[in-house]
Amino acid sequence: MTVTKQIEKALFDTALELEPAARSAFLEQACQGSAELRQRLEKLLAVHERANEFFDVNLVHYQTEASSPDPSAAKSPVSSPKPASDGENNMVIGHYRLVQRLGEGGCGVVYLAEQKSPISRKVALKIIRLGMDTESVIARFETERQVLALMDHPNIAHVLDAGATEAGRPFFVMELVQGVKITSFCDENNLDTRQRLNLFIQICHAVQHAHQKGIIHRDLKPSNILVTMHDGAPIPKVIDFGIAKATEGRLIDDTFHTAVNQFIGTPAYMSPEQADSSVLDVDTRSDIYSLGVVLYELLTGRTPFDSKKLLEAGVDEMRRTLREREPQPPSTLLTTMGNTELARVAVQHHAEPPRLISSVRGDLDWIVMKALEKDRGRRYETANGLAMDVQRYLNNEPIIARPPSNLYKFQKLVRRNKIIFLAITAVALALLTGLGVSTWLYLQEREARQRAVLAEQQQIRLRMEADYLRVQAELRQKLTQATVFLSRDKTNEADQLIADIPAPEPNLEYAVLFRTLGDWQASLDNWQLAADRFRVLVQVNQPDDWDTTTLDYLRYAPVLVQIGDTADYEQFRESAVTHYAKTTNPLPAERVLKMSLLLPASPPLLRALQPLAQTASDSLTNGAPAVDPSLAAWRSFSLGLMAYRSGDYQGAEKWCQRSSNYQNGNPARAANLKLLEAMTDYHLGKTNLASNELVQASPQIEAQFKQGIQVGEGGEGFWFDWLFARILMTEANLVVNGVR
Repeated sequence: MTVTKQIEKALFDTALELEPAARSAFLEQACQGSAELRQRLEKLLAVHERANEFFDVNLVHYQTEASSPDPSAAKSPVSSPKPASDGENNMVIGHYRLVQRLGEGGCGVVYLAEQKSPISRKVALKIIRLGMDTESVIARFETERQVLALMDHPNIAHVLDAGATEAGRPFFVMELVQGVKITSFCDENNLDTRQRLNLFIQICHAVQHAHQKGIIHRDLKPSNILVTMHDGAPIPKVIDFGIAKATEGRLIDDTFHTAVNQFIGTPAYMSPEQADSSVLDVDTRSDIYSLGVVLYELLTGRTPFDSKKLLEAGVDEMRRTLREREPQPPSTLLTTMGNTELARVAVQHHAEPPRLISSVRGDLDWIVMKALEKDRGRRYETANGLAMDVQRYLNNEPIIARPPSNLYKFQKLVRRNKIIFLAITAVALALLTGLGVSTWLYLQEREARQRAVLAEQQQIRLRMEADYLRVQAELRQKLTQATVFLSRDKTNEADQLIADIPAPEPNLEYAVLFRTLGDWQASLDNWQLAADRFRVLVQVNQPDDWDTTTLDYLRYAPVLVQIGDTADYEQFRESAVTHYAKTTNPLPAERVLKMSLLLPASPPLLRALQPLAQTASDSLTNGAPAVDPSLAAWRSFSLGLMAYRSGDYQGAEKWCQRSSNYQNGNPARAANLKLLEAMTDYHLGKTNLASNELVQASPQIEAQFKQGIQVGEGGEGFWFDWLFARILMTEANLVVNGVR
């Protein structure tokens, strides 16, 4: 697509968001006197208005079974859905009968539909409209279908099915989210500031989940965050990943269609780098900015920059505003509001105006303005970080965000007024030169020596800075190129490119790269190279209570033991235990427990592991919430291993029995359990039984490595679970044969 066509498409998408009455003024400003461009845009808009009639005529042909599932997101239902037209009513697409139209976006139409088989339920079905099946639109729709398939979170709309019509138009089916946009829900129910912030924290967790999966939403706004009631409690759900940017896997190539100068997103909620046509590496921090805009609107009822004014200003002025103009802090905006508007906003927040302004001023101002930083390096690094700072505010704890320093404000002022500061500097230099002439001759020799020393020091400093910047630029270039190679299934080229590079700064995208390459080397039995990749992985993947971090620990620990690097293994497991010692989440507690007990542990380490064992054990008591059988089985195994390492063989026997009671067909876990039972039975005097158990487990483990381990989980378990069993088998042979 040429740059001209991209700009034309961006202007068409922007005009489509406006009411028909406002489009003429926008086109007059945006086209800047180009009658030919305006004429083409008006024709496209006219075709868009007639698209629904075309859809009604042709919908009768869309009665086909759904193709292979490839789910994605749907547009939210609007507040006043209209019934399906005569041409649409009772029409069938796959297993679904259309009931009424719920809404429409730039490329798709959303319907309420009824599914009759294999189960009966109401769903939302989204399909591309007639007249909009261009290559760019279909590519974006395909991305939308793929993105939501990666996500499984209670605050993200779930996809149920996907397929294509006989005419080749893709559609997908998702859960019916019967809610309203978050700002309307908060205002209509007069939620106070604390209630709004609690909803916002849930949204941050949903976005963090998407980022962990390598997905950037890029269009976060209130209409894409719906609130629905469940058991009397409001539940926010993030929808419409239709323009999301994938940052891992094969979706990388699919998102290149959002090329230079093409607007992707909604201007009022768009980050400065997203609006800047020269910035190509938009990352997860763009969503942090959009979350900041949503929080700003929840607190004040307005966005930092008025949507209507942005659109009326034209594309270039819109970009300049987003890149350069600083928004007012939320409390300042509330203070400058008219009395009528402020009173209305205060009522919607269930507070008096002075109290509302006071609650926002200070910590909330700082949190919002940190999320809205123009320089993305100064924003929160993750959505989790933003959520944690909001939670600190709610808990009356010190927050991370702080107002910008005076030096930073001065630097920003200089950038905005370069000509004035250059003139002032020139005048100041002239005055200083005139005043210093009389003394310069007297101090000439001494000052010359000082200047020479300072110049040499400056050169050294500049060389060091230049070398550092060059190294960092080369590192980022290699990592970016390796990611591209990986997306094109050129794994060997990607691995060679990143071999022997220093660990980069913590970054989710880099973590995906090193995790994938480490798994690949493990599948080839290149254990030393796998250890090298995982060593970088645990440095760039910031430790937290999330699933991916502790899974990375389970990758790294057995590989260290496999290559015989027991010193690094000891150091690694001690640091992991120290970091997670106070966690109350049984999932990381159990995984750190298991990876730390792969080899015998010293009494001090066993004492340090006791709180983690208690957390895992408490989650399996009768009073605890139900645990997934697979997780409960692994948790019981790890507690049995803890008892065995502590010398409590009867306790180990009980936990092994409990683990074996969970039947979910995981051969890797069954093999580990059989080895632990063999060692436990030997110490309990059941030598014949121990020998039989060892004989049962060993052939299956050896067969796994003879045929080559497979990356991924599948039905056989993770590859590192088999490596864990292989290491445990070596110990069991020594124990059962009486060597140790």
